[in-house]
Amino acid sequence: MTEIKQYFPGTFCWVDLATTDATAAKRFYTELFGWRASDLPAGDGLVYTLFDKQGKHVCALYQMSGDKQARGLPARWASYLSVANADDSAARAEALGGKVLEVPFDVKDVGRMAVLRDPAGAVFSVWEPKTYIGAQLVNEPGALCWNELHTNEMDTAAGFYTSLFGWNVKDGTQVVGEEYIAFFNQDRPAGGMLKIKPEWGQVPPYWSVYFAVDHCDRLVEQALGLGARLEVSATDVKGVGRFAVLKDPQGAYFAVIQLAEGVV
Repeated sequence: MTEIKQYFPGTFCWVDLATTDATAAKRFYTELFGWRASDLPAGDGLVYTLFDKQGKHVCALYQMSGDKQARGLPARWASYLSVANADDSAARAEALGGKVLEVPFDVKDVGRMAVLRDPAGAVFSVWEPKTYIGAQLVNEPGALCWNELHTNEMDTAAGFYTSLFGWNVKDGTQVVGEEYIAFFNQDRPAGGMLKIKPEWGQVPPYWSVYFAVDHCDRLVEQALGLGARLEVSATDVKGVGRFAVLKDPQGAYFAVIQLAEGVV
């Protein structure tokens, strides 16, 4: 079990799902990954559902507001990066050409966060931990193991994130025939980046989430039986593992990957 006690700044630490039907989404993900759900009151009648695996928190979901649904915003997974100071990170992101969508605010006594958008249009959040670090279990079946940026402007995005988080870039890697950029935080992989392809259609830039699984093909079959849609068929990536991209019944994209032996 890869249990986390602390995240180094600039590390992805949490993901949560804004969905159009929290009850149905909760049922889908608990059946798919074996997660246990715990509902927490979040004020104004809102509920924040925490998912845990082996007694450790892995991610969460919540019901998207009626206003956002009326504006046509789709169900989506959001990625959070741990930072030393959310206010400083938001100000730095804006100075680098990004946009602050939600100014830094306290989440009770557990942390402080801000919602940001990079210069190429992808949305992400920063999390300044206080009493809560984020995911307590990663890189295990049923837990988050990777975050990947899909963008139209790779150079712009690379410059922004390396400046904001101090990441290093390793490029030129070929993944299923496409150039792939890997970000590193110190000596540890921090995330990846891939250019949006024309055949994807009108896809906006976004950070995708990957959950580790024991068996990719079996998990995909199970997801389809639960009402998901297959977006990218199970594909092998040499030295990395076998992955697939799915869309849950409410329309949120996520990926699963059966990691190759020795890959963390």
